[in-house]
Amino acid sequence: MTRSLDWLQLDRQLCFALYSASLAMTKIYKPLLEPLGLTYPQYLVLLALWERDGLAVNELGERLFLDSGTLTPLLKRMEAAGWLQRSRDAADERRVIVTLTPEGRALRRRAQAVPKALAEIAGCTADELISLTERLQQLRTQLLDARSLTHPA
Repeated sequence: MTRSLDWLQLDRQLCFALYSASLAMTKIYKPLLEPLGLTYPQYLVLLALWERDGLAVNELGERLFLDSGTLTPLLKRMEAAGWLQRSRDAADERRVIVTLTPEGRALRRRAQAVPKALAEIAGCTADELISLTERLQQLRTQLLDARSLTHPA
């Protein structure tokens, strides 16, 4: 006998699986980041800047999928903490460039243990995490591409 699937069950929704996994991920990161004095969004900003320092605010927002209304207060708090500085681009005064301070760069060394601790908590091997991350990035790209086709700018 074939069992019919109810596609409107909450636990069958990809969006809910992603949403609830994201909430769980943020909760797991909290105790890992507290010893560094970081929140999860601050950690994401630092990851982006450790990868490529000197990004313009709009480039950083695009990289993190954050709008300026969310990013600007976050950057102000991080600047007040001494981890980064914001300055006008000499070539284009409209652009604000974000650069790490020595304190912000030094946090990278202290944060080295965070990804390994997360993998241990999740019970995943490095290969499993890489595979899952790549698949989620592929899904994100497909969804963004589909959105641009159905909702052109």
